[in-house]
Amino acid sequence: MGRAPDSSPLPAFARVAVPLAPGSGPIALDQQNGLLNETGNFYRKGFNNTNPHNGDAIVATVFWLGTGPNIVDSVIDVMTMPGFPRVGNTYRLVDFTSAGGISMATYVATNAHGFPDGYNAPSQDSILAVEADLSQVVSGGILISAWSGVDAVTAQAVASHSAASGSAATFTTADAGTVPIGAGALAYAVTLSNAMVGADPPAGFTMLAVQSNGTFSMVDESNYLVSPNVSTVDPQWFWYFNQPSTWLASVLTLNPPPHLSYAVQPSTTLPLMTIQPAVQVAVVDALGNRVTSYSGPVTVAIGHNGGTVLPGTLSGTKTVNAVNGVATFADLSIDQPGSGYTLVATVPDMFTATSAPFNIGAF
Repeated sequence: MGRAPDSSPLPAFARVAVPLAPGSGPIALDQQNGLLNETGNFYRKGFNNTNPHNGDAIVATVFWLGTGPNIVDSVIDVMTMPGFPRVGNTYRLVDFTSAGGISMATYVATNAHGFPDGYNAPSQDSILAVEADLSQVVSGGILISAWSGVDAVTAQAVASHSAASGSAATFTTADAGTVPIGAGALAYAVTLSNAMVGADPPAGFTMLAVQSNGTFSMVDESNYLVSPNVSTVDPQWFWYFNQPSTWLASVLTLNPPPHLSYAVQPSTTLPLMTIQPAVQVAVVDALGNRVTSYSGPVTVAIGHNGGTVLPGTLSGTKTVNAVNGVATFADLSIDQPGSGYTLVATVPDMFTATSAPFNIGAF
């Protein structure tokens, strides 16, 4: 945003992020929408004009005027048709913070489903909407966003989170706190102030949305990033306060599904001899921690066939069940000499991983 300090109104809503095409790849923004102009005991907003996709994670941040306990009784989703029938996805509170006459709470639903999917939504009376039901009549709004590629299991999907608040009478930094983040994980960060001024976004983050309302004297800004590596994130906004004002800030991370990693890579050996030590493939989360609950099958096959004269054939037990998240292939062998062989490990309908190159024969 980066505005100089003044008291002129900001746009009531600015959509600045472009939804990405859906898919089973890395975490990506699917759809988003919001409002900051409601007074009542519920706020409802739809994913106009296009629904998200079944399987997305949905993040909903609720903003309101008032300090005290969390007055959000529930967050639900409904269809925008007569009677607003409930869809039934479960939204769990992740963070709540309140200070200086403003409050915000962020909820997450993973593996959302039960609505017309994405671009196949037939009409505007079949749009998925998210609704925050409040115990009091207050002024505020809601920001909703849907994300593809997030783990479908809530206990694994919603990872680290942090929230903070502060006040100042001049330029100041709003720091949500430092949290760990895994490889390929999403950091969703949001800040709220009771001053009609702008803020500089956190370094390295992409703008999701800015909402403001001069009547309510509220401005919110949301940002996100997808981390390429295991690291930490510490989103900080620079608010251009020019009178005593309050800020709130929070950050949460959402993990991609677990993936495969070679705990023991295949090594050079002679033709028809058992590859030793035994190849081991582990199921790990975004932080590289073993998912010990996984006990399903893992299959290996030749990826790049490095046979010098004839293609090599992989022998041995090629599908084994994981134990504590690790599949051990104790009797693999390849019959033809060659260089640059690779193995591809697969969990059916989930994910694959390719080994480091290795040789068969005295190379």
